Amino acid sequence: MNQFELVAEKREDVGKGASRRLRNAGKLPGIVYGTDKDAVMITLAHNEVMHQLENEAFYSKILTLKVGKDSEKVVLKDLQRHPYKIQLMHIDLLRIKENEALTMRVPLHFINEDIAIGVKEGGGVVSHLLTELDIVCLPKDLPEYIEVDMAEVALDETIHLSHLVLPEGVQLHSLLHGGDDSLSVASIHIAKGIVEEEETSEEIAEGEEGAAVEGEEEKDDES
Repeated sequence: MNQFELVAEKREDVGKGASRRLRNAGKLPGIVYGTDKDAVMITLAHNEVMHQLENEAFYSKILTLKVGKDSEKVVLKDLQRHPYKIQLMHIDLLRIKENEALTMRVPLHFINEDIAIGVKEGGGVVSHLLTELDIVCLPKDLPEYIEVDMAEVALDETIHLSHLVLPEGVQLHSLLHGGDDSLSVASIHIAKGIVEEEETSEEIAEGEEGAAVEGEEEKDDES
């Protein structure tokens, strides 16, 4: 199990100008909120957070936030990035309670794609129609990701939300709010370029066959 720790400092100076000065100094402005405590404005070391973000689990893992001598459990709720620079602009962290369910977005991991029936036997290509999902669970049940097993998926078949095997204690946020469990997650089909190439080959073959027939008919007419 990956453990992530963020070290932060409280900040009193707020506003666009203050945030700009912090970023210029290599700091990342942020906020921590939630539970029955007041929101607290914080700053973190920008490069340290960037390094943590290289691990996919950081986005859907319980994090330990240390501010001075105090520490608390949080999750990443929002991350603002610069539109074109490799720079973080702001981070939002949410406090959690062990006995309260939380809503988190977790990635989908597609496994056994290379041995899927539709790929190995049908020559198809896997299409990922969804790459992440919002889930609801207690903090102790929070998964780093949800697996989507493609092994038994045949050509022209689709995996829907209803087919997913969720970890114990985990529910899909959309289905709890009236969503459709037939929503497509992944499918296997012949690649479009291959289909077009086959259709073109068939058209050429039909054209050549038609020309040959016409040639035979012209010979018969001459005779």
